[in-house]
Amino acid sequence: MTTWDSLYARRASRMRASEIRELLKLLDRPDVISFAGGIPDPALFPAEAFKKAYGEILGGADAERALQYGVSEGSLRLRTWIVEHMRKLGIECTPDNILITSGSQQGLDYIGKLFLSEGDTALVQWPTYLGAVQAFNAYELNFDRLDPRTNRSAAAYSAQAAEKGGAIKFAYLSPDFANPTGLSLNLEERRRILELSAELSCAVIEDSPYESLRYDGEPVPALLALDCVQNDGIENSRTLYCGSFSKSLSPGLRLGWICAASEVVSRLVLIKQASDLNTPVLNQEAMARVAEREFETHTAKSNAVYKKRRDAMLSALERHMPESVRWTRPEGGMFIWVELPAGVNASELLEQSVETAKVAFVPGGAFHPDGSGTNTLRLSFSCAGADEIEAGIARLGALIAETVTFGH
Repeated sequence: MTTWDSLYARRASRMRASEIRELLKLLDRPDVISFAGGIPDPALFPAEAFKKAYGEILGGADAERALQYGVSEGSLRLRTWIVEHMRKLGIECTPDNILITSGSQQGLDYIGKLFLSEGDTALVQWPTYLGAVQAFNAYELNFDRLDPRTNRSAAAYSAQAAEKGGAIKFAYLSPDFANPTGLSLNLEERRRILELSAELSCAVIEDSPYESLRYDGEPVPALLALDCVQNDGIENSRTLYCGSFSKSLSPGLRLGWICAASEVVSRLVLIKQASDLNTPVLNQEAMARVAEREFETHTAKSNAVYKKRRDAMLSALERHMPESVRWTRPEGGMFIWVELPAGVNASELLEQSVETAKVAFVPGGAFHPDGSGTNTLRLSFSCAGADEIEAGIARLGALIAETVTFGH
């Protein structure tokens, strides 16, 4: 009998199942109101637009090309649309600065593969996106806490990384409506990140899948846009921007992109060639058509729905949560972050919540690389109607009040 453990690479021991995806398998129950999944509402997908796009491709002269292998960089038509989209964000670039990936998650894995050696350090927000931790973890790195609101010096960051046997390779963050907190960085905080990265001579990974989901407030310039201004263009920038169509048009087509200096993109293309050759051409061609025709109007329509749901959840939290509970008030995205009183364990609370209150959420400890944050949780409002939100938050608030009162 083969003893597989003895054959696996050492890095395999650092690979862990997503606690959230494992959790969702257990919550597919019609009697449970779920605020757990961080996914777009499928009822809002532009299905007819995709049906038309696929029909045009497969019924026309582009069919053979769309069903064939493609270039690793990605469809020129889709990359050209992305170039225009980035320009609207204040970023001047060309198709040579764009790599199409199979979802932005693949992009994060490629970035880890390109930059990280054993013992290196990545600076991340605390809490941070669990998928990024998973993507980077296989490359045997260390995580350190990135907080632009503190006065921690570059020298202190470097010393910590050196103690652990490596160098700081990049700072990873989601500046707009982050998963899991829903929070955004202001202009001063973004400039501080770029300042710090310059002092550390490290890259900046700007993960921005929720950028188009803004409901309130004024947009803040992307980190890459600020970096391009400071360093005279994208070719001198140290920032890699990761974008995605998953939250705006469709997650099922698995299409994301990386926008960066062409030298970095060329290295990432080599990884793409060795990994899966190219992202499916048919999906890219269909997405290009739908994005050209529908992106602006569709995101405006879906944002109006999400805004109402966010407002409904914030209002319900105000009415039903005990005074000792705190939460974020995001201007966009899909998430509200909740902090419970110290001593309340959100993982234990979830078990009771699903069985008695019939409400699901994601415990916050999963988003902390060091396992802290056990008294926090993430709520998603993207797939719940106003009535579900009202009922679910009322039940959850009553359960938390009871838990706090009896000291559990």
